Amino acid sequence: MSQREQLGKARRWVVKVGSSLLVNDGHGLDRALISAWAMQLAALQQQGAEVVLVSSGAVSEGVKRLGWRCRPHALHELQAAAAVGQMGVIQAYESAFQSLDMLTAQILLTNDELANRQRYLNACSTLRTLLRLGVVPVVNENDTVAVDEIRFGDNDSLAGLVANLIEADVLVLLTDQSGMYDRDPNRHPDARLIREARAGDAALEKMAADGGVGQWGRGGMLTKVKAASHAARSGAATVIASGREADVLTQIAKGAEVGTLIVPAQEPLVARKRWLAGQLQGRGKLVLDDGAARVLRDSGRSLLAIGVAAVEGSFARGELVVCVSESGEEIARGLVNYNAEETRKIMRQPSQRIEALLGYVDEPELIHRDNLVLV
Repeated sequence: MSQREQLGKARRWVVKVGSSLLVNDGHGLDRALISAWAMQLAALQQQGAEVVLVSSGAVSEGVKRLGWRCRPHALHELQAAAAVGQMGVIQAYESAFQSLDMLTAQILLTNDELANRQRYLNACSTLRTLLRLGVVPVVNENDTVAVDEIRFGDNDSLAGLVANLIEADVLVLLTDQSGMYDRDPNRHPDARLIREARAGDAALEKMAADGGVGQWGRGGMLTKVKAASHAARSGAATVIASGREADVLTQIAKGAEVGTLIVPAQEPLVARKRWLAGQLQGRGKLVLDDGAARVLRDSGRSLLAIGVAAVEGSFARGELVVCVSESGEEIARGLVNYNAEETRKIMRQPSQRIEALLGYVDEPELIHRDNLVLV
């Protein structure tokens, strides 16, 4: 099976829509395109996929609604425009999905949310719950409080980080270009469309940087290539394609040769392990009883508190802990849902007793399987 054909089996999709597409190059929200994307996302969901939508366009829509002739430069004016424009963007998506009897949810993130491990877990849990409920999360940067309005680079990097956050199988970056070219097609008529590349390829980043910004979009093609590298950390493939192409998402799901496919350099499990276990230092240790150790090794299931025999060290929610057997053999590593003190209170106890012991319950698992890797 080819790399393209494998996209049809993708379980989790992150689809990012660029500003120029959404607001039709400054002429206002393109509701026809929004409806078309909604129908395609609905079709993916009906086929069993989980979908997250990352959308730009709040500032551009706000500028139009406020009657300003051009995009401002002052940060407070950009943030004000984002606050006004976000109302229109979300309203348009809500209407489009509501007509298809689908629920949407607004998620506003900043870099701090994804850099802080506790907030990272909170965002992960919320998104995972929404997907389980069949809701389509619509994600954007929280421009009204972000220090730098374009911190994520026109939301390309945000989309890559979200793909990493939910361990997506595929990231689709919809833009006003047919994909990535070896040179800027606006200046070079003989520019060649790159059909397939590998994430992290230095030559690819150089070609993207040489293309400049301009008609390539405010973030430029370079931010899209970097977003693909972010997504590849968890094994996700990335497709850069034109959002104006008819049934573009449906075509991608069918394995059609649409846009530019950027494949991860490693298999998903290896990439996930490298990102989760290799990038972070363990803050504590959980000693597992024989039953829990066997379940993790053989089934790859979530770790429950009842299987923990001892807790070592001091750690906060969201930090990396090492899971070892009673003989000291390292079994797994993962992001823990409760801090060390709380874990000591709930260890050896069934999940249904967590609320009684702590006064609240965050997650029934001590470490969810999406945030746990075997070693």
